[in-house]
Amino acid sequence: MVTLKGKHIYLRALEPEDLDFIFKIENDEDFWELSSTQTPYSRYVIKQYLENAHKDIYEVKQLRLMISSYKDEPLGLIDFFDFDFKNKRAGIGIIIKKSEDRGKGYGAEALELLVNYGFSRLNLHQVYCNIAENNEASIKLFKSQNFEEGGLKKDWNFSNKSFKNEYLFQRINK
Repeated sequence: MVTLKGKHIYLRALEPEDLDFIFKIENDEDFWELSSTQTPYSRYVIKQYLENAHKDIYEVKQLRLMISSYKDEPLGLIDFFDFDFKNKRAGIGIIIKKSEDRGKGYGAEALELLVNYGFSRLNLHQVYCNIAENNEASIKLFKSQNFEEGGLKKDWNFSNKSFKNEYLFQRINK
């Protein structure tokens, strides 16, 4: 699918072979704050998830894709969540697994591909994301892709024994 191919990366459907990659991301406590995860996931649960990953976004309200290099190396994950067909919107989340792969433009390219797919193929009116106030890298990434700050949710997330603010960013298909 040309829609999901960029200059340096492409987005692809999840495969059973992605089990270990996803298992490591989902069980890395450094990422838990990003996804509001509180407990680890078993290989069994992730295997079941992968067995159902082929289901239609209109049914499961989510589309998760692998960010892959053209050397077929998995770099991270990107997804639409809370897909709302009636209101034509979806949340968007992204993670680049290795710190050495961050800051190279993979995230920006993946975000651009998924947003364009959402607007052109899924007829979305808007996409949005939630970003912790102190996550400067994500704020910079989403702003670079024309997301605008929609508001600040005060004391929104409880983490490390304190409440943290979270921004809402939106991009509207004009």
